[in-house]
Amino acid sequence: MPVMLSDVYDALISAGAEEAKAKAAAEEVVHFDRRLNRIEVPLGIVVALQIATFGAVIFQ
Repeated sequence: MPVMLSDVYDALISAGAEEAKAKAAAEEVVHFDRRLNRIEVPLGIVVALQIATFGAVIFQ
């Protein structure tokens, strides 16, 4: 069973979207959020390494 955000689904239905399209869009929001979370963790590591390198260069 696919996961979807019920608030997004309800909002789309209230706005007049067809049920199937609202369901598909709400499920896609979940998939997008998961992909974004997979990017944020490595990006945080890169930023931390850049800060450490910058600090090492400045305080030599």
